[in-house]
Amino acid sequence: MVQDMIKGVGVALITPFNNYEVDYPALERMVDYVIAGGVDYIVALGSTAETATLSLKERDEVLRFIVKHTNGRVPIVAGMGSNNTADLVEQLHTFNLSDVVAILSVVPYYNKPSQEGIYRHFMAVAEASPVPVIIYNVPGRTGLNMTAATTLRLAHATPKIVAIKEACGNIEQMQAILDGRPEGFLVLSGDDGLTVELVKRGGDGVISVAANSLPERFCGCVHRAIEGNIATAESEMAELTPAIDLLFKEGNPTGVKSMTAAMGLTRSEVRLPLVEGSISLMEDIKSAITKYDLR
Repeated sequence: MVQDMIKGVGVALITPFNNYEVDYPALERMVDYVIAGGVDYIVALGSTAETATLSLKERDEVLRFIVKHTNGRVPIVAGMGSNNTADLVEQLHTFNLSDVVAILSVVPYYNKPSQEGIYRHFMAVAEASPVPVIIYNVPGRTGLNMTAATTLRLAHATPKIVAIKEACGNIEQMQAILDGRPEGFLVLSGDDGLTVELVKRGGDGVISVAANSLPERFCGCVHRAIEGNIATAESEMAELTPAIDLLFKEGNPTGVKSMTAAMGLTRSEVRLPLVEGSISLMEDIKSAITKYDLR
């Protein structure tokens, strides 16, 4: 079952740039780094990947590269989202999704649909997708919240929708989904800092930004929580929190790219409208790298 492949820690992989073109040698390093660090699967073409600034051709090339270089070492999920339902359905019919185990699809942004509109959008996505669907609620990016009731309606309506990445920031909303979900439906955190608390309540893992730069420590923490060692995981998460906070201080992926650049894995380049991290952020990140003995 695909659910077995998307438990634990998925990394929302960044797209490195060199002179604002995709930096494939750096992308290769990132794939190797996160797999060596213990991630359970890779999420390509998510919001952390700056997919909104990638052309369709670049998206296809990036995904094909990740699939080829991963070479079956971990499963791959592909981000496929849009605020144009008809266009997304067409992409799902034509985009090469061979070798991915699921897609991650975000709540439609900017349009601000009603809950009924969100429901109908995701039902159309589920019908069109050749692979299972992880729905993604992130009000901070989309401008609206998909309620627990809508999530549960979708979860019960079709077996094609297998999980939610929930980044509402409201643990009680997440609890409502946990309480009402059908058997086999996964609840994954979209907030790194809430992961241990969600797992403590019965959640299934996280799709993480921090796993780009802190994979070994972050994955170890989450895996210990899943194994039931909550006290140790909570202590480790508390220790990691200042470093995780730095990754979001000036926005994502600006912060995480600043850290991977300071570690020598990538450049810090982002595409407009994002800008690179400040000098003060980089200084704080370098201090964190020393503190956590990152290389």
